[in-house]
Amino acid sequence: MSAFQVDPWNKCLNTTLFEEDREMFHLIEEEKFRQFSGLELIASENFTSRAVMEANGSCLTNKYSEGLPGARYYGGNEIVDQVEELCRGRALQAFHLSPERWGVNVQPYSGSTANFAAFTGMIKPFDRIMGLDLPSGGHLTHGYQTAKKKISSSSIYFQSMPYQVDCNTGLIDYDRLEENAKLFRPQILICGASAYPRDWDFQRLRSIADQHGAYLMCDMAHISGLVAAQVVNNPFELCDVVTTTTHKTLRGPRAGLIFFRRGNEDPKHVDLETRINQAVFPSCQGGPHNHTIAAIAVALKQVATPEFKEYAMQVKKNSSTLSQELQKLGYKIVTEGTENHIVLWDLRPIKLTGSKLEKVCDLCSITINKNAVHGDVSALSPGGVRLGASSLTSRSLREKDFVSVAAFLHRAVQIALKVQESAPSKLLKDFVKDLDKNNDILDLKAEVQSYARSFPMPGFDPSEIRRRNDYQ
Repeated sequence: MSAFQVDPWNKCLNTTLFEEDREMFHLIEEEKFRQFSGLELIASENFTSRAVMEANGSCLTNKYSEGLPGARYYGGNEIVDQVEELCRGRALQAFHLSPERWGVNVQPYSGSTANFAAFTGMIKPFDRIMGLDLPSGGHLTHGYQTAKKKISSSSIYFQSMPYQVDCNTGLIDYDRLEENAKLFRPQILICGASAYPRDWDFQRLRSIADQHGAYLMCDMAHISGLVAAQVVNNPFELCDVVTTTTHKTLRGPRAGLIFFRRGNEDPKHVDLETRINQAVFPSCQGGPHNHTIAAIAVALKQVATPEFKEYAMQVKKNSSTLSQELQKLGYKIVTEGTENHIVLWDLRPIKLTGSKLEKVCDLCSITINKNAVHGDVSALSPGGVRLGASSLTSRSLREKDFVSVAAFLHRAVQIALKVQESAPSKLLKDFVKDLDKNNDILDLKAEVQSYARSFPMPGFDPSEIRRRNDYQ
């Protein structure tokens, strides 16, 4: 028993979550059970480690530290400075970068804020950017807009002209990109994507950017873990600025990083470090989340190990196996394969939407996300789904296991087609009516959950999950 006297209004400050907020405790335990009991195939997600979660839930969350190490606007940051410096050093080490040639800001709250801060540091409002169009697999933050509305802040504050994939192959049309760049003359050419299963021709992109004196920026959020493991093409060889999230294939907490070139050998790089650091703070956000920066540092230490490279290589093998198995089952895969962790599945030939298959899979404990494929006209009812191998590889699934995963997905499709055939209309609301009572779905769910629970779970011990019935 503590010898300290605790005032009545502070008694809640050292009670456990279970004691303090049973409702929230229950929800977190149920989410643990959901993750353990299902097949996680969302390409933008992963399972981080217990050590990362410990750092992310640490006392560092208490500290305000606006500014950079050694130049804070608050006192008491002597430990936090060491945390951030450790993270910056590990970020450069993880991606095999020289600190003389590259710097990094580890404070962005997310990949989206990292991208906007990078734009803010490199160019002026209403300058021109070119990024991959959202229906072609690009990201919202790369300047996405429709004919009627500017969707992303990057399209609101900058002039945006997208480039696209070839409508037949699904591959980036570099020739058309080069021709359009000659007309638009962008200040930033953005590469990187949210749903593109192939590698990038950074040499070609560098050549196009140089024709217009433009920055070449790579948003490697999806492939950063594969870049660190050196199993895909390296954007750092040719890009001026590289941004990333820290989860996805990097397997850390949810946050962002901005890497920038140092040195004055190119006029574009003069003061780039200062401009980007100032764009992060004070221009675009406030005090950094020190607990998350610590968790990033822990993840980056793991990334720099031989074991992580083995993991990244297995991700690619698993993704390729999933793609091949679905094609053997007669399905259309965009670009007819994959070179990273993403499989983009075109459902239009079987007259099924991504929205409908996502609903069925959810009820079967298979987590996927609907996704536009080239030629789609609606983001709300797209013709495909995006699959990713990162999470299940973190659960130790290998190629033979992804053969089983493909078989589960095939059964989900057959169920969806059967339900669609009997539905009174093509509307999603009619499709989902009474789905939770469908016996085929219930049978598949039971098999999927039994299969998923046969694999280890990163980050927490499934045997320690406390469900509501365990303590009522």
